[in-house]
Amino acid sequence: MTQMKFDAKVSASAQEALEQHVRPMYDNPGGRRLAIVEFAHTERTQPAPGSEKEPVVKVRITGLEIPHADQEGYVREAQRYLHLQRTARGTLDDDGQLELDEGTLRLTGGQLAYIETARLRAGLAHWAQYARRVLHAPGLTATEMQHELKAISDGLRSTLDGALPDDRPAAD
Repeated sequence: MTQMKFDAKVSASAQEALEQHVRPMYDNPGGRRLAIVEFAHTERTQPAPGSEKEPVVKVRITGLEIPHADQEGYVREAQRYLHLQRTARGTLDDDGQLELDEGTLRLTGGQLAYIETARLRAGLAHWAQYARRVLHAPGLTATEMQHELKAISDGLRSTLDGALPDDRPAAD
């Protein structure tokens, strides 16, 4: 698996954004700051075939902004949303409906948009994994493949339909 390593140097603009936080961080051991970060590829190491070394990509922080106290809540909310979107998980019940797992539901904080995002992401992840299994199944006949594609199509439709209000018909 490719490893990512951060270059110790940061761009001049990123360093400028950090300057006002250097002394407060020094004075507060264990302190934290929230930041929006941009990094760029600077180099890569590609081991020779047969080598036991891992490939490495090195990145440098090229852009960085740290929110003020009154902005931090908004940035944390965006961070929570991105984490939820990346980690949403769920399972299909006996009726083929997606149920979000407890950890994902806790991350939503009861907010409908977050719940729907998590549900859709978990549903798509399930059907993508199912499609990969079908793709790599050896020796499927055309009829079996058609059956599997219908199952995937129906599953995706079910995932989408669960996100629509009851009074809106599903588009085919």
